[in-house]
Amino acid sequence: MQTVFERTPGLTDAILHYCPGCTHGIIHRLVAETLDELDATGRAVGIAPVGCAVMAYNYFSCDMVQAAHGRAPAVATGLKRARPNCVIFTYQGDGDLAAIGTAETIHAAARGENITVIFVNNAIYGMTGGQMAPTTIPGQVTQTSPYGRDVSVAGYPLRICEILASIDGVAYAERVSVDSVKNVRAAKKAIRRAFETQLARRGFSLVEVLSTCPTNWGLDPVQALSWLRENMIPYYPPGVYKDREKDTAVGEVNDDA
Repeated sequence: MQTVFERTPGLTDAILHYCPGCTHGIIHRLVAETLDELDATGRAVGIAPVGCAVMAYNYFSCDMVQAAHGRAPAVATGLKRARPNCVIFTYQGDGDLAAIGTAETIHAAARGENITVIFVNNAIYGMTGGQMAPTTIPGQVTQTSPYGRDVSVAGYPLRICEILASIDGVAYAERVSVDSVKNVRAAKKAIRRAFETQLARRGFSLVEVLSTCPTNWGLDPVQALSWLRENMIPYYPPGVYKDREKDTAVGEVNDDA
């Protein structure tokens, strides 16, 4: 029988702990496949966050380090400076990266640290029960915004790609989604581009991946994908926000996807 699809060697055979319909599994696969294709798995070191992906070290075949909540970019900085020939990446959710880890993210970017950040944005705190996150969109219902996010009280969501694109040390920033086959393929290209940016020693690279959280959104997996398309994508438009090599304008959509 012909094999048409198999698990990439970049992932272990551990069973994922994520909820049904969660797209972390897709993103894990894309990262692992990319490292394998770049022949970088053997010298890659990933930094696991605090959040739903806290046990990412069980799933990637490369070396992994567990960082304190929000500190992944700081840990990645130390690792990259100590082992510059290693491929260093962080894998973080919106609470880890955009709340407690905002300072680490911004200043690693400002220093132009030659690391790659995979930022998973599902607009909610997944692991701790569904509270409002820095990326929760206006009007979105969460455990701590039961009537919807009120921007007059809670402020506006953080658009991470747009923020980082304004920082000189950032070499590459792109926002993608994994809600469809076409968009998964585009996400793979972006992740590869981010790692290639690091391998070329251009500086800080980040891919923001719009993701689902069916459990805390109170939806089934299919409904969650639809909600992402109808609500998150309009608020967080996918596209290349900065590519130093191509001198891409902020917010320019990648039509090559």
